[in-house]
Amino acid sequence: MTHKTYRRVRFYDTDEMGVAHHANYLRWFENGRVEFLRAIGITLNEMIDDGILFPIVEISAKYFHPARFDEEIEIETTGVAVTKAKWEFSYTVRRVSDGEVLVEGFSRNVFTNAATGKITRLPEKYFSKFPAA
Repeated sequence: MTHKTYRRVRFYDTDEMGVAHHANYLRWFENGRVEFLRAIGITLNEMIDDGILFPIVEISAKYFHPARFDEEIEIETTGVAVTKAKWEFSYTVRRVSDGEVLVEGFSRNVFTNAATGKITRLPEKYFSKFPAA
């Protein structure tokens, strides 16, 4: 499954030249991931209430072109692998006006028990909602 999220590059996302700082793409990946989960019926708050955390253990980004102040961008998030212990996502960030690919990325998240910090298996009530499950 792929989910698309849209936002504008805000002034505080940019440097003096109006170019988005590279760290913001990781934030935009997170925005895409949270909205992907919401689209399949999962909220992080519900998982946290159930004592499940979802930390990133690996993340990468390949930069092609800069995003600039006030451009609208599309964050395409795709669930690429799922087990009861981890979920992996790929990301493509595009400029909406011309479809130019700005960044491609990847993240791996694991599920941990909030009380112990140890990797845990995801309950079926969440696992069954993931389209690839």
